[in-house]
Amino acid sequence: MTIGQLAERACVNVETVRYYHRRGLLPQPSRPIGGVRRYPPEALTRLRFIKRAQSLGFTLDEVEALLSLNDGQTCSNARAIGEHKLADVRQRIRDLLMLEGALKTLVRRCSSSRGKVACPLIEALMDESGDAVRAH
Repeated sequence: MTIGQLAERACVNVETVRYYHRRGLLPQPSRPIGGVRRYPPEALTRLRFIKRAQSLGFTLDEVEALLSLNDGQTCSNARAIGEHKLADVRQRIRDLLMLEGALKTLVRRCSSSRGKVACPLIEALMDESGDAVRAH
């Protein structure tokens, strides 16, 4: 496959493939004299792995670490990376739930403050201390 074919099959653009080369995530095949680089099927598998890992929230540094563990001997290290990512995701969910509660309260206040001059949502966001948003 050429770089264009590889990118198309992986649903990325050519610049993404080149960026992964620079990052060392994807080996760059040698270029024959006067020819075009040809990528083996393994390159597509690796590129799809990178994109799937990113879709699960792994950073490129974490993807690089996972790729380096792909020798079948270090599943416990890969599990540790996965557990760390899971803890991060769970914390983000807790944070988002708190944010949802605060916004829900502020929106409800807006609905019930008809006729008043100040909007509770805008007041809370203007509160420099941030207490009005955190308290709800």
